[in-house]
Amino acid sequence: MSVYDFSARAIDGSEQPLSAYRGKPLLIVNVASRCGFTPQYAGLEALYRGFRDRGLVVLGFPCDQFGHQEPGSEAEIRSFCTSTYDVTFPLFSKIKVNGPDAHPLYGFLKRARPGVLGLEAIKWNFTKFLIDRNGEPIRRFAPRDPPESLAPAIESALG
Repeated sequence: MSVYDFSARAIDGSEQPLSAYRGKPLLIVNVASRCGFTPQYAGLEALYRGFRDRGLVVLGFPCDQFGHQEPGSEAEIRSFCTSTYDVTFPLFSKIKVNGPDAHPLYGFLKRARPGVLGLEAIKWNFTKFLIDRNGEPIRRFAPRDPPESLAPAIESALG
């Protein structure tokens, strides 16, 4: 199994198979517009712009499970991201990352790359998963890890 076995609803409502990103390293992030880590959008966009010509794709998955920090509609989320942070990387519709209604992609990511002490649960928004060119999760980063600190791992994934 790999991330390519999943699909998700894009922020425009269309179903997006993740197999569309086959052969590209991915950085999958649960994001929120009203979080203390929201300024990381700028760093995520910088990573995307800096590495996209070499294949990296950042995928943002809005999530409202932590402190009601993503209360808006998909249209509001997209507007906020583009007007405030000039986000050009793909965004998806709101999902849950924990609990019985968690998106299946996140169930897979959490099992493949558990967090500290082997705990699978996502602790907060802006948890980041780095995926290799074969669709395999290779690293999990905490919300506090600033996007720019991921550059060496991304370089390695780009090969």
